[in-house]
Amino acid sequence: MIPLHKLAKLPRSQRLRKITKVFTGAEIRLSAGGDLQEAELRSLSAILELLLADQEFSAAGQNDLQDALSRFGADALPPASGADGGVIWGLNTVRHLLLAETGRSPADWDFIDHQGKLNAARRRIFPGMQVYFEDIRSPFNVGAMFRSAESFGVEQIFLSPLCADPLHPRAFRTAMGCVDIIPWERTPLPGEAVAGRTSERHVPEGPFFALETGGTPLERFKFPQKGVMIVGSEELGTSPEALTLADSSLGRVSIPTYGAKGSINVSTAFGIVLQTWAAKIVNPS
Repeated sequence: MIPLHKLAKLPRSQRLRKITKVFTGAEIRLSAGGDLQEAELRSLSAILELLLADQEFSAAGQNDLQDALSRFGADALPPASGADGGVIWGLNTVRHLLLAETGRSPADWDFIDHQGKLNAARRRIFPGMQVYFEDIRSPFNVGAMFRSAESFGVEQIFLSPLCADPLHPRAFRTAMGCVDIIPWERTPLPGEAVAGRTSERHVPEGPFFALETGGTPLERFKFPQKGVMIVGSEELGTSPEALTLADSSLGRVSIPTYGAKGSINVSTAFGIVLQTWAAKIVNPS
């Protein structure tokens, strides 16, 4: 850790960047189940005192710093308690305050997963609950959809040949470990292989339904115990070929909306429908 007297002599922007790294490292260690020694806590408290002497922070920023400092005092919860302790909240508050102060809007890679590496054995899986991502272009959306799929018991994810890569850094980071524990593969839908698209493994068998506008409202849709939900691209929705496949099988499900926009982000819509589907599997009545 850089000595306090050297930090104090640095230009403000450089000082704040270095302090951000220090607090980020401490938060990552706690989130992974480690701890901070008493000497480290004293050093972090001293850095907070240095920040509090910086008159360029707003009144709200000063309040955040003071609150963080209080979490490092004698009454703070033990650092070894990790994400449940008060110290990690102080670290997180300061880190995001400094990111904003240095002109950085937090991106997905600025967020720390306090759960650490996920344990696949803890997953509750609904056999036969499968989803197909058709040409989802945004890595952020793919990552968010993997996270929702893991939360609601999806057994298998299929990706169209043009879907964004789940291993893209932005997708992988947004998924927060879920890409590693949900089986997934690239494959065409039935009937698309004749267009030259081949799969190294297999094509999903269905039955199929599509998340698309103009379908049966969510609360009235008859979700299957086993099936494949097709989710189309952010720009064009579900392709005509995929809609034909769904319409000849289980049909379409739609989410009623009440705003002027009339639509919602694909990863948000996906999560809403998945939760409803999972609830119907758990309680079919």
